[in-house]
Amino acid sequence: MLSLEAARQRIINSIEPLPPVSVPLDQAADRFLAERLVSSVDLPGFDNSAMDGYAVRAADVSNASAENPVALRLIGRAAAGDVFAGELTRGICVRVFTGSMLPAGADAVIMQEDTRVDGAAAHTVLMLDAAKPWENVRFKGEDIKTGTPLLEPGSRLTPGRLQLLAATGHDSVKVGAIPQVALISTGNELVEPGQSLAPGKIYESNRAALAALVRHAGGLPRTLPIVTDDPADTEAVLRSALASHDVVISSGGVSVGELDFVKDAFERLGGKLEFWKVAIKPGRPFVFGRLGRKLFFGLPGNPASAMVTFALLVRPALLRLQGAADWSLPVLRAELAESLANGGDRRHFMRVRRDTDGLIRSAGGQGSHQLSSLAGAEGLVDVPPKTTLPAGSQVSMFLWSPV
Repeated sequence: MLSLEAARQRIINSIEPLPPVSVPLDQAADRFLAERLVSSVDLPGFDNSAMDGYAVRAADVSNASAENPVALRLIGRAAAGDVFAGELTRGICVRVFTGSMLPAGADAVIMQEDTRVDGAAAHTVLMLDAAKPWENVRFKGEDIKTGTPLLEPGSRLTPGRLQLLAATGHDSVKVGAIPQVALISTGNELVEPGQSLAPGKIYESNRAALAALVRHAGGLPRTLPIVTDDPADTEAVLRSALASHDVVISSGGVSVGELDFVKDAFERLGGKLEFWKVAIKPGRPFVFGRLGRKLFFGLPGNPASAMVTFALLVRPALLRLQGAADWSLPVLRAELAESLANGGDRRHFMRVRRDTDGLIRSAGGQGSHQLSSLAGAEGLVDVPPKTTLPAGSQVSMFLWSPV
């Protein structure tokens, strides 16, 4: 039985990212960059005003104050996007706005709140405050210089990064392709939600949760019909799913029961099983296999086991397929409001939530079949075997989805 880290590393080591695709910048949000990008421009591209006001020579207003204003002659204006054609000399100023190119000869900007237009003298502005050289001026290239590396391959394209790329002239980027993911649930006891429920039957719920998690991880899920506990039916559905998807995720049918047909069906199709047990709770019966470049993950059927094994083992694979540089779960550090105890011999990833004080506490019952605690859980805390984490401990909560 593999440790979690060994299982995850074997999965990651076996994956080659999907071929990249080029997409427009406005369609690249949360995708993963597949190229190294550098800036072809300076940011800012020219010296410019940091606010609305008047471009001046600092020497002309070095002694200006509200009690001793300095009068300068206004010779023009430069709106943002315009270029003032003249040059400032002693005793003159130019009206500028935030982002206006600094006129030649100017070396400071007086904000408009520190000025007063002299109504008695046309084209005269009274400066009510002094300015040091280069005050309220943004310098060419002070943020980004031409040739500066912007982003490395594997970077997630957040809104801020997209804005940086747009500001440096990029209109499209190469990103990792979106994995196409088939979701299968197996079991004669399963019934589609919305249908009538006969005695002994239960509604299938894993696919809806897994589809949401696949989307959070950047994949495109496709929910397939429930598969009966029949070897031929299982093999047929797997064959079709593997032919048209990059990844197939099944839930149920991967243990050692008489009606667990998934592993055998995958091998009959030519797939290679890499491993099928991981030393975690919930989720010990977990299958990872490959058929060429296609990936197969067999998750346990119990709802908590399916969610936990997806978060810990399948999510990293989906991110790796997209070329992500980081596939770790988002983590929140906080204090335990109550103790968490694990008396077993496997690491227990316990479902937890934050209370109104921001403290972490159990989300409820920890049985692998219990859905109420899944619904209330924000994430997981890793409790080692034979260990009690006392109240007041600082712990890491691994979050289901991005923050």
